[in-house]
Amino acid sequence: MGYKVGIIMGSKSDLPVMKQAAEVLEALQVPFEITVVSAHRTPERMVEYANSAVERGIRVIVAGAGGAAHLPGMTASLTPIPVIGVPVKSSNSIDGWDSVLSILQMPGGVPVATVALDGAKNAGILAAQILSVGDEDLLERIAKYKEELKTKVFDSISDVEKHSRP
Repeated sequence: MGYKVGIIMGSKSDLPVMKQAAEVLEALQVPFEITVVSAHRTPERMVEYANSAVERGIRVIVAGAGGAAHLPGMTASLTPIPVIGVPVKSSNSIDGWDSVLSILQMPGGVPVATVALDGAKNAGILAAQILSVGDEDLLERIAKYKEELKTKVFDSISDVEKHSRP
């Protein structure tokens, strides 16, 4: 059974943010699934998704939600696997702060790793890093990915520094 990440979001409107997790997982060759699971509008679907995740091969869940943002925490309460919460700045949020705090402030015993507001890319990287603990090949792909990030910064230095004036 291969490693797999489940990417879930509260509504389709979260897709522009959450697809960033999918893109980085694809670049790192980590299998994933992506779907909509609303904690408030389809609670039964959320329970079924979380309860069946392990038997379906999911090993990490990336859950994005805006507004009250209960999806990551409720999912974490139902499954033994790691859940990474992505607070999404949505049309019904208070500048995203309600989402950040809803995901961040979990009670003891129900951890949710939380990334920055709209930080799905980092959630995808973190999911891959969690999976890499037992997978040397994946660990090497992540190291290469991070080396490429470093190279992009070094490549940009001359472009920026040419605007310097003595």
